[in-house]
Amino acid sequence: MGFFVDYFFILAYIFYKNYMPKINVLVLPSDTSGVGKFRSVDPHVKLQNLYPEEFHVDIDYTPKIMDMNYWKKYQIVHFHRSFGNIDHCPQIVQTLKNLGIIMVADIDDYWLPTKEHPIHQLIVENKMHKKIVDVLKVASYVITTTELFANEIRKFNKNVIVLPNAIDPEEPQFNQPTLPSDKVRIGWLGGSSHLHDLKLLDGMVNKLGQIQDKLQFYVCGFDIRGTVTEINKDNGQQTQRPIKPEETVWRRYEEIFTNNYKIVTPEYKIFLDKFKEEDYPNVNKENYVRVWTRPVDSYARNYSNFDISLSPIKNHIFNRMKSQLKVIEAGFYKKALIASNVGPYTIDLKHAMKNGEFTDGNALLVDEVKNHSDWAKNIKKLVDNPNMITDLGERLYETVKDKYHLNTVTKTRAEFYKSLIK
Repeated sequence: MGFFVDYFFILAYIFYKNYMPKINVLVLPSDTSGVGKFRSVDPHVKLQNLYPEEFHVDIDYTPKIMDMNYWKKYQIVHFHRSFGNIDHCPQIVQTLKNLGIIMVADIDDYWLPTKEHPIHQLIVENKMHKKIVDVLKVASYVITTTELFANEIRKFNKNVIVLPNAIDPEEPQFNQPTLPSDKVRIGWLGGSSHLHDLKLLDGMVNKLGQIQDKLQFYVCGFDIRGTVTEINKDNGQQTQRPIKPEETVWRRYEEIFTNNYKIVTPEYKIFLDKFKEEDYPNVNKENYVRVWTRPVDSYARNYSNFDISLSPIKNHIFNRMKSQLKVIEAGFYKKALIASNVGPYTIDLKHAMKNGEFTDGNALLVDEVKNHSDWAKNIKKLVDNPNMITDLGERLYETVKDKYHLNTVTKTRAEFYKSLIK
């Protein structure tokens, strides 16, 4: 009897593999870099590679929106926030749902940045936050990065699933060695919208003055591209011009990490003021290193420059809804992490200090009321206990290495997509 049961299941498996149609998934990335890589392209390339017999994936940056025959080839359409003209997107999503297509929206950032964010006013003036919510309301399902954000989205759409950002450790940018140094290297890596987050570190470098000879600070992502809008006071006319390097927010970042350039040599300050993307001789002897921006497929190499990663964020709804990507990246690079005890950083991080002594935690967390003191205090504690830099990096790696491995998250995605197809 057992033989016939086994034979039956073998025949069923063969039938399934050879005759069951693949699930056709169309992916509409929002851009060719950044969020498009992490939320759209990489996850679905991995889905196709790991499950080639069950899924067929097409990635299209310019979908034929008005061609119904184009859409009918797919059972699932995955898009980031919106596609095409956002004003028409809810109607298009509803039309495609009526055709039986499962429309899956992905969102990784809260729809309304705070007033201090560079694009807040632009979003408000164009009502983009309301338009994004309108799209989420009509989507069949919404995918997001954390349960914290999922709970916020459920106010508008109950069908929310969490698929976090994930790392493919085989990607070359996550495999760069960190060279030895006689200094403890402290780094921050990010974009141009974090001035108010980095202001939490104001005064930190000055408080570390007594051990400055043991430290080296890195600001990674330095970028002087951009424009400035000027308004004529007489007629209100607006004109744009290229931004001057000294006007960029990155100059302000450097002032924070160099104590207004007091920790750099006069010769190096002259070099920095040239804003040339060139090597500086003996830069490793300086107390600060500027690292220029890199493409999205190589930016993570910057983690190999330092030993301790800093992740300060202000406590407001936009930041509380963010992903824990900085935790994940630092973990895969085995870096000690000092982070704000806010929102996404409370998901996986456990404070490794109690009553001045190290515990079994995996990071050092800074409470909001101690921003004025504990960034410097935690750095000094690690400098005095260099073995803990390695230990915290290893502990953080153990926290993220399986949970946020792209293969792990892709398996969950595959199971989710298959559950949608009856």
